Amino acid sequence: MRNVTLRQIRVFIAVAQHRSFTRAARELHLTQPAVSHQLKLLEAEVGLPLFEYIGRRVHLTTAGEALLHYATQINEVLRAASESFAEMRGLKRGLLKLGAVSTAKYFTPSLLSAFREEYPQVAIKFTVGNREEIIKQLADNEIDLVIMGRPPRELVTNAEPFARHPLVIIAAPDHPLAKVQRKVPLKRLEHEPFIIREEGSGTRASMEHVFRERGVTFNAIMEVSSNETIKQAVMAGMGISFISQHTVSLELATGKLVVLNVSGLPVIRDWYVIHLRDKRLSPVTLAFRSFLLARGAQIIERTVGASVSGT
Repeated sequence: MRNVTLRQIRVFIAVAQHRSFTRAARELHLTQPAVSHQLKLLEAEVGLPLFEYIGRRVHLTTAGEALLHYATQINEVLRAASESFAEMRGLKRGLLKLGAVSTAKYFTPSLLSAFREEYPQVAIKFTVGNREEIIKQLADNEIDLVIMGRPPRELVTNAEPFARHPLVIIAAPDHPLAKVQRKVPLKRLEHEPFIIREEGSGTRASMEHVFRERGVTFNAIMEVSSNETIKQAVMAGMGISFISQHTVSLELATGKLVVLNVSGLPVIRDWYVIHLRDKRLSPVTLAFRSFLLARGAQIIERTVGASVSGT
């Protein structure tokens, strides 16, 4: 029965319910010959007669009764699917596949929590990785939307800024420059030991751009793939680091880290919500994108303290 069509099933159900070709044709807005033709095709697929005629009455055969049972189930499944898609269009449910660079993980759960308050039946698949990993997943269509600090040049995307993203240099509270009130030239840090992010990280790329743009080199003593490890190393006095201010809000508030007063910093970038330009976004994905553009900055400010010195 691989060649049975949904149209044949609908015609069969209508005739079985009405026990009349004429009334079924009227209900389906078909001609009676068209109804007869569809049923002949269906009987050919089943290999058994589905109707028998006693006098002028139409009756189901045993095979017809069995097929009506399965056809009704098919109809119910299609109805349920239709309702499910209608709910998706109404944003009552659906799947949001979101990716974020690791620096954004400090506030993205708050964004998702606020979104689910409005759309509680939405399911979420949330992936965190460094910039290269997230770009690859976006290119492979494994995620629909991405939160990152710099749109990828290697893909054709739509990228919309939704919040400001400050980048600062942090140090332990007892660092010699921690209590300096005047602006410290970036070149003064040339020989300071830096703990930096790995190749492929957006933070690393921003740091290299800033130092290169100002003709300053940096002394990297350790390269790590985790913001948490960087924070611990800086708190331990191993060195200083160039990092997103959004990753250190708690440590700044508790006095475990300080932001150095460096000339030209903080560097202000943007957080972007990004998707492939040719990607057809689901209603849920479109709703989350609109949610970020309307409320993302406010939620980030509330979550990680977006008051940015020097802005």
